[in-house]
Amino acid sequence: MSVEVVFWTVVLARFALPLLIPLFPLPAIIGCLLLDGVDQTIFQTFGYDPPFYQSYDKAMDVFYLSVAYLASLRNWTNHAAVQVNRFLFFYRQIGVVAFELTGLRWLLLVFPNTFEYFFIAYEGIRTRWNPARYGLKFWVVVAGAIWIFVKLPQEYWIHIAQLDLTDTIRDVSWFLPVLVLAVLVLAAMLYFVVRPRLRPADWSWRFRADPLPVEIDEAHERAAYQAAHRKVFDGTALEKTFLIGLISVIFGNVLPGVEARPFQLFLAIAFFVVINSAIGLWSAKRGYSWDSVLMSFGVVFGTNVVLVVVTDVLTSRREDHMSLVDTLFFVLLFSVLTTLYDRYRPVSDFRAAAAERKEAEH
Repeated sequence: MSVEVVFWTVVLARFALPLLIPLFPLPAIIGCLLLDGVDQTIFQTFGYDPPFYQSYDKAMDVFYLSVAYLASLRNWTNHAAVQVNRFLFFYRQIGVVAFELTGLRWLLLVFPNTFEYFFIAYEGIRTRWNPARYGLKFWVVVAGAIWIFVKLPQEYWIHIAQLDLTDTIRDVSWFLPVLVLAVLVLAAMLYFVVRPRLRPADWSWRFRADPLPVEIDEAHERAAYQAAHRKVFDGTALEKTFLIGLISVIFGNVLPGVEARPFQLFLAIAFFVVINSAIGLWSAKRGYSWDSVLMSFGVVFGTNVVLVVVTDVLTSRREDHMSLVDTLFFVLLFSVLTTLYDRYRPVSDFRAAAAERKEAEH
């Protein structure tokens, strides 16, 4: 097998596998995590060191975590957990942007990636128990435990000490036995201490995402909900602007060939997000909707391509006019994320409103 085939197989897998997270949350995100950990090993096995892959590796990490966040808007039935998850996701992205702009590695310790393991913890619980049973305090404790006991040591190991697990196992004779012993002790604690104290399972194993609420599981129902509760400039539009904007700034900073300044890039992305929101809201109020996610993506992507071409024509006389190749990459990026956000955010809002009504009744 040629190294080019291996390279593109890994790259396509790293872009395609995250798209399964909304439907198979736990298996898909664990698959993304494992693939992220072994991709370099795969390349080394075939004697290949792809140029610029470190930059693309960072970009694809951000992509799959973003899809995981959007999947939580689609699937999670516990609004308190969604709120904690939202904070953890944006907190990490702000830290990554700060690191990419300054190069200060300690920022990654201050802004650890607690989000990823919190997502895994929630989905791990959901496989056997109903997450709606647990309140805000429970989810804050889960997030705090992951933050302190898992992510801080891991972030220090990777980003401050800059140690590699494979190299450490090879160079330090006692490290592997201690690591194996620690894993066995943890497994024993989970089996003999934690497991007996768990409440009986609410259902058999669930690895596929639960069905959406029947009131909003159709595209036209989500469109009607948006039309009734959304404005062009509201909290949802603000969150989407920061979501796509921050991610695009990270992509622009790590990928080669992108020369736009971060603030310029953020403003450009914000402009396209607002235009997309306005078009989406206009369509929703007129009852236009597409059941197929591919059709929705095609409409969003086509609209954005037209906007990019028009913008490029209008700015082509300027020396700093945009590179269409680089810009189309960002169009693809935020078209995917915008499509998923617009499909999944109404579901999260519907569940939150239902939870508030239930609390008010009691």
